[in-house]
Amino acid sequence: MTRIAFIGLGNMGGGMAANQAKAGREVMAFDLSAAALDKAKAAGCAPAASVAEAVKGADAVITMLPAGPHVRQVYAEQVLPHAPKSALLIDCSTIDVESARAVAAQAKAAGFRFADAPVSGGTAAAEAGTLAFMVGCDEPDFPAIEDIISPMSRVTFRAGDHGAGQAAKICNNMVLGISMIGVCEALALAEKLGLDPVKFHEISSQSSGQCWSLTSYCPWPGPVPTAPSNRDYEGGFATAMMLKDLKLAQEAAAKAGAAAPLGAQAEGLYAVFDRLGFGSRDFSAILKLFRGDLS
Repeated sequence: MTRIAFIGLGNMGGGMAANQAKAGREVMAFDLSAAALDKAKAAGCAPAASVAEAVKGADAVITMLPAGPHVRQVYAEQVLPHAPKSALLIDCSTIDVESARAVAAQAKAAGFRFADAPVSGGTAAAEAGTLAFMVGCDEPDFPAIEDIISPMSRVTFRAGDHGAGQAAKICNNMVLGISMIGVCEALALAEKLGLDPVKFHEISSQSSGQCWSLTSYCPWPGPVPTAPSNRDYEGGFATAMMLKDLKLAQEAAAKAGAAAPLGAQAEGLYAVFDRLGFGSRDFSAILKLFRGDLS
């Protein structure tokens, strides 16, 4: 039986670890939250008392951590010293490209195979096992990575070498953040002009305004029943997480000397929305900002 060490059981990691257990794999799970560990246990995972205990004897280590400094520290201090050299290391956190490449270099120097493999799809896809994975790794390692990821994945791409997965993720989410703002502005304007926003959704979905933010994740309640807009924007992909990704994109753009003015505007708008107290709501709730409804 494949043994998976899963480190980080938050909104995304909890569902991902559960899908590894559902696939019949032995999952040793660790998180600083006792409640997260209890939930993982109920989903078929075995709680570990520490990262060191979780990774001992693992065939693969999967991490889902908040930010680059956490990833650097956990790998340097806990994963690399205690995991078997045969273990495949896969970091699914969304972090800066520089940190991903630094951890990859450290892992390779220690004799490990490593991949940065951030995800897209939000909490619903994490629970359903239908995430999209963007992988940065050595090409010969990709088939093994794809196999480990498969219980959690709808589609898995090798984006390129180490760091390419993170580059793909932050660029993709910059597109998403910008497009959602455009959709929300248009829906708010349609309402002000006396056009039924649901009718506008129907029209634009079959016209040149069609995009994922409109047709798959509509911020107006009704047209897409599974969208967080029908749950008062609870669950989904938090505004604070979108803001984090947009900040990463701007930092990357600055280091690369790339122009990303719309990304900068999107970051500024989500920063305002976050400061207004909506950080935990789904990012599509930014519609409220354009409607002047901050309830």
